Amino acid sequence: MRASIQNAFLKIEVEDFGAVLSSIKSQKTGHEFLWQGNPAIWNGQSPILFPIIGKLLNDRCVIGGKTYEIIRHGLARHRAFQCVEQTDDKLVFLQKENEDTLLHYPYRYELYITFSLDGNRLTVTHTVKNTNDCTMYFSLGAHPAFNCAVGDKLVFEKPETLISERIDHDSVITGEKDLILENSDTLTITEHLFDKDALIFEGVQSKSVTLNCEESRTKVHFTFGDVPFLAIWAKPNAPFVCIEPWHGINDSYEKVEDFSKKRGIETLPAGKSFSFCWSADFSEE
Repeated sequence: MRASIQNAFLKIEVEDFGAVLSSIKSQKTGHEFLWQGNPAIWNGQSPILFPIIGKLLNDRCVIGGKTYEIIRHGLARHRAFQCVEQTDDKLVFLQKENEDTLLHYPYRYELYITFSLDGNRLTVTHTVKNTNDCTMYFSLGAHPAFNCAVGDKLVFEKPETLISERIDHDSVITGEKDLILENSDTLTITEHLFDKDALIFEGVQSKSVTLNCEESRTKVHFTFGDVPFLAIWAKPNAPFVCIEPWHGINDSYEKVEDFSKKRGIETLPAGKSFSFCWSADFSEE
């Protein structure tokens, strides 16, 4: 099922399965800002990444001395959420663990995804609550895809020198790195930019990036704030780009044995909550 909210500027729709953002439309022109998930190219739109991001080596990890299998980008995107609150300008979705998730990830949790509209701005807040009586380890990230075209540009808040960590065909970090930007604020989306898969950056100095779309004459000003990792991805030569704030990262071939020691892992004491958000301001000329 879909839920929606709207104001004078935007209308958004969210699917309860995966709490997937499925539409961001201009009320003025009807322009669709969000990629519509063409299965011939990529059927995703805005998956929620939890409790892992990317890929575990051999899809396995060790938690509390026991081996668990967790699929790529985690469990949350493959399960339904419940819409627990809806107002004129806000939607709140909740997912909790069940018997099946506990077989793959042994922690109980409450995962809230909140969508709120304020003028031409959409804010999406991700909150995890640890409902266990022990410390919980997890990763959490976002993966929204915006319509664009080859030749459009991503302009960072400030000049950046960005080195991408590369992943192989199994989405495992190889150790190979590529210089993508050198003291520049502009990344042009080219036909071959994503030939080696996602660009994964650590330590980005900017807190936001603007997607400038020439043909549609639209802009998406995307604020990601303080995140350890930022990924930029699309299928090669595809008419969309994903801007992905990550609290966590793929495994590498230098895998540590215990999940609690994994690079980028978040640590959450019993009864506590962890939140991060992204926001996007949408404009048309």
